[in-house]
Amino acid sequence: MTADELSAIGVTPEAIALAIEGGPCAWVSTIDEEVVGFAMVDLDDACLFALFVLPEHEGRGIGTRLTQTCESALFGRHPAAWLETAAGSRAARLYRHLGWGSEVEIGGGDIRLEKQRP
Repeated sequence: MTADELSAIGVTPEAIALAIEGGPCAWVSTIDEEVVGFAMVDLDDACLFALFVLPEHEGRGIGTRLTQTCESALFGRHPAAWLETAAGSRAARLYRHLGWGSEVEIGGGDIRLEKQRP
């Protein structure tokens, strides 16, 4: 997503700073001091809110590790968590592989997935 698209759904630098002040909810993955992945959860809403890996670093386990970190934070406070993503995306395949299910189409080619605390 572009910065404008993120801003349109309320993801602004100010909103992210406010969320981070509320507790551990955002993580980055780095290689040689370069940020190559980012993930963020909404701890109040039990939502894996965002997870991105630079395309040139996909397929290296970064998304899996970030997802597991998010799950640990979410399941520390909730019995279940949810996320939304594009139905045919690589991200959707990753989440399904990691046990996210209860798939519901929510329109616009997107789906909602849920996962229960192990």
